[in-house]
Amino acid sequence: MDLLYRPRRLRTSDTLRKMVRETRVSKQSLIYPLFVIDGEGITEEISTMEGQFRYSVDRLSLIMDRLVSAGVEKLMLFGIPAQKDTCGSQAFDDEGIVQRAIRFIRKNYPNVYIITDVCMCEYTSHGHCGILCGENVDNDKTLEYLNKIAVSHALAGAHMVAPSDMMDGRIGSMREALDEAGFLNVPIMAYSAKYASAFYGPFREAAGSAPSFGDRKSYQMDYHNRKEALKETDLDVSEGADIIMVKPALSYLDIIREVADRHEVPVAAYSVSGEYAMIKAASKAGFIDEEKVICESAVSIFRAGADILITYFAIELAGFMEEGKIG
Repeated sequence: MDLLYRPRRLRTSDTLRKMVRETRVSKQSLIYPLFVIDGEGITEEISTMEGQFRYSVDRLSLIMDRLVSAGVEKLMLFGIPAQKDTCGSQAFDDEGIVQRAIRFIRKNYPNVYIITDVCMCEYTSHGHCGILCGENVDNDKTLEYLNKIAVSHALAGAHMVAPSDMMDGRIGSMREALDEAGFLNVPIMAYSAKYASAFYGPFREAAGSAPSFGDRKSYQMDYHNRKEALKETDLDVSEGADIIMVKPALSYLDIIREVADRHEVPVAAYSVSGEYAMIKAASKAGFIDEEKVICESAVSIFRAGADILITYFAIELAGFMEEGKIG
């Protein structure tokens, strides 16, 4: 048989395979989600996420030193306050947990880039992502509070804000509020295609953010829908989003690809707590090779079109990149 072209020729050695790779990854594309909690002397492992912890501000150096040493210098902050109320007032308090964590990191780790999650579910007594009117979230009233949170984070020193609430019109409203407060250069990373997903389960334990009644399906997206994700990302880009996000990642690779093909702005993907927990649990049971699955799943997200990966495996992935196992 006389074959004109043999694709296997380019797979004959590790050096050659690395040379012709189509997907390249970098430490610079990794963001680590970090949970900060009110109190002192707290380093508390999250029971549903083995190896992940909540840190009080005075203990942040424990994880920050590891991140910087690994070359992961971008993080996303999530706050767990000591007190909650119906309007999530601790979320926009100048002495709130996230605000204090921002100031600590800016002072002690000046090269670290800080992105803050802008949402209310961790701060409200009812666990929903906005202001309630009866048992429904009032979209337009919630925008006022989200703007307060974003401006408060920027005042504390956040480099970027990331609204995750899925309220209609929040990107345009937040952009206007930030600009009016003098933060024209603070970018917005929009959780644009955020699905109502069972993969968030471990996070809700981590952040204490489970709703006290009902669910979030009236504002997070139905996972049956594809075109709706394109509509949401179109709206966020038109309102001024600098980066758009798809969340979760692994079950939504098709959405990542379509969004990346459609838009010129950078696309982020959030590999969420359930994805992390499944890999850890399957590895602990001896069912999979943890290292190889971490690498393969991360590369699949980049291959789908993500420019940025938010992941609890950021430190491990940075190490694998350094060792040349992926990249």
